[in-house]
Amino acid sequence: MEILIFDTYEQMSKAAAKAVADLLNRKPNAVLGLATGSTPLGLYKELVRMHKYEGLDFSQVTTFNLDEYVGLKKDHPQSYHYFMHENLFKHINIPLQNIYIPSGTTNNYAAFCEWYERRIKECGGIDLQLLGVGSDGHIAFNEPSSSLGSRTRIKTLAHSTIQDNARFFEKIEDVPIYAITMGVGTILEARKILFLANGAKKADAVAKAIEGPVTSMITASALQLHPFVTAYLDREAASKLTMIDYYQWIQAKSIEAPKP
Repeated sequence: MEILIFDTYEQMSKAAAKAVADLLNRKPNAVLGLATGSTPLGLYKELVRMHKYEGLDFSQVTTFNLDEYVGLKKDHPQSYHYFMHENLFKHINIPLQNIYIPSGTTNNYAAFCEWYERRIKECGGIDLQLLGVGSDGHIAFNEPSSSLGSRTRIKTLAHSTIQDNARFFEKIEDVPIYAITMGVGTILEARKILFLANGAKKADAVAKAIEGPVTSMITASALQLHPFVTAYLDREAASKLTMIDYYQWIQAKSIEAPKP
């Protein structure tokens, strides 16, 4: 795993956005896996700026989102459909038919999950997957104890996740208990992964994901098994990494390093 550490959230977000833009410039019809939450907001803001002022083109891009709350309609202000359209999609030139987000209101979740997995494969697989991390070390809604080989399915949310997300709702009782989510196995099939984290509250989870053992209790630790993961961290999120000096040494010397 490549570890990149930045002084500020803004620097981190711009660097991650540049990685996305570099892919789109090389492969205009790339398939992106997208995440929600506060962490990728800066990245999405920078992609919108690149589109408006630098001509970054999304007209051939296809996207698959990681997850959605069960029971929330697409127009609900806390649904991930609403989040993605408000923060990214309505500001860029991506065709609506190229956007895929799990349905929180389907009549047949099992059939939908099978279709979602199949549709990812039909589109050629995900070229670049964006990920945040929960305070308990989960990726997407793959809560602790989730199978590291899991596929898209319904998950019951952990109490810690419900508490973390309660700030977005009027009261904690309004937070959905279930979500539909890509599985860890699905995520690991992406060709490349960008793992983003910011803030001191994520420091423990980041340290366990990057330096701890691979375990289903910290589903982000499964990223250690993937050959092409880059972690974008601000200093607070990186503060509990035991090998931080080495990671910063690698980062500083990367320009001079021999190219494979």
